[in-house]
Amino acid sequence: MTAKKIPARTPYPANLDQRKAFILSTVVYEYVATAEPVGSQTLTQKYNLGVSSATIRNEMAELEAAGYLVQPHTSAGRVPSDAGYRTYVDRLMEPETLPSDETKRIRDEFRAASRELDGVIEQAARLVGQLSRNFAFMVAPSRDTQTFRHVQLIWLSERAALAVIVTSGGVATQSHFEHATDVTADDLTRLSNRLNAEFANAPMRDLDARRIVATVRDGGFSEEIAQAVESAFRGAIRSQEPVIASSGTQHLLDQPEFQDLRKLRSILRIIEEQKRLYELVADSMNDEGASAKIGHELGSDDITECSVVTVPYNLGDDTVGVLAILGPRRMPYARLMALAEGTAQSLNRHFTEADR
Repeated sequence: MTAKKIPARTPYPANLDQRKAFILSTVVYEYVATAEPVGSQTLTQKYNLGVSSATIRNEMAELEAAGYLVQPHTSAGRVPSDAGYRTYVDRLMEPETLPSDETKRIRDEFRAASRELDGVIEQAARLVGQLSRNFAFMVAPSRDTQTFRHVQLIWLSERAALAVIVTSGGVATQSHFEHATDVTADDLTRLSNRLNAEFANAPMRDLDARRIVATVRDGGFSEEIAQAVESAFRGAIRSQEPVIASSGTQHLLDQPEFQDLRKLRSILRIIEEQKRLYELVADSMNDEGASAKIGHELGSDDITECSVVTVPYNLGDDTVGVLAILGPRRMPYARLMALAEGTAQSLNRHFTEADR
């Protein structure tokens, strides 16, 4: 078998020439495929590297001394270190494109998806979990990053009403309120129209209480109604803990790295806590395109056997959330980064179309 051609992305680090880079790339490629430590004999037999087994053995020893490879056991082959994976991802990895069948599946899934934001985010997490065969999670947009679409005040009785506020991406909140002043259905329709005209396409975070109350008062409604409507808007605007949609926990059980139940329990504790998941990827909101955090870069001793591939996604022109894939460090980075980017692009298109 011939190793995949790895394009040279110069300059290499000072202790990594082109031959060492090619051997490191091949070790990563083989270890990702087999989950078995890689020895020089394996590389000689399976790959056409153009050098002798002794040369490969010496080069691997030097790669280990430089910190790119580690030897799990004295008699075993070698596996990539965090630094080896990082160098591979940043300098040696050949980017991939998604297969046409997966591109079509992603496109079709979003075409049939709900127009409500929460449903779309959950569906995206399930889809990425299935396609990646890893744990996938999505940081959903907070409502104060969205724009106002419309409000509908629904008459329930002379003294009760329901406020339905819809934001960009199809997010809807409902708020029931009661009042002492008699109000007709026509009154509420008139007030709804007034609010929709006043706040059309305004960022939710810019809808302050005084502006909302003044708009209701100027329409001839009582202070009580003004305060009730303002309270409904406040509920829709209020920032909350980041909402995480996730899928694919069962795929971690299939990974050889996680057969140690102690390691698996530590990882499961993290992925069960939304706040900790959010902290793993929060700084990825500012990235351009897909990126990866590897092993110790995740900042937790409980999860050093893992890596996370992330990509931000948009609502309109604003970056509002993150799509992430968590799995073993021995993951096919190029494929998962292509999957993440392809899904994020389809998600962006879906939200753009939903907002029209």
